[in-house]
Amino acid sequence: MTARRTGPAPADWVPVGACTLPTGAQPLRVAEFDDLFSTALTAVERSPGTATRARLLLAGPEALHQRVQRLADAETVCCTFFTFTVTPLPGDPDGTTVALDIEVPAVHSDVLAALVARAERARGASA
Repeated sequence: MTARRTGPAPADWVPVGACTLPTGAQPLRVAEFDDLFSTALTAVERSPGTATRARLLLAGPEALHQRVQRLADAETVCCTFFTFTVTPLPGDPDGTTVALDIEVPAVHSDVLAALVARAERARGASA
């Protein structure tokens, strides 16, 4: 018999040795990403043949830009190979629609692929 897991799954997009976030804090970070993806993700854009970059389009409440920036900054502290750029979309003075551009070195393209897959699963689960 297998035990049923409660709460968010581990940060399966980051290899164990690549993240300096304390193990006890990782489920909270994962929950933050899952909540963002399930409540705000509207689309994922990936250019064919580009495994090191992705763009997530997000829409939400007025404070969305600040929320995404805070989360991106926190993730960059513990996983320094990520480069996140949060950009309000043109014509949105309230910051309720933003693009989250993510870039990683080629050696971490699998990490980006896993993060994008998790984002798409979270969005699909909320639909």
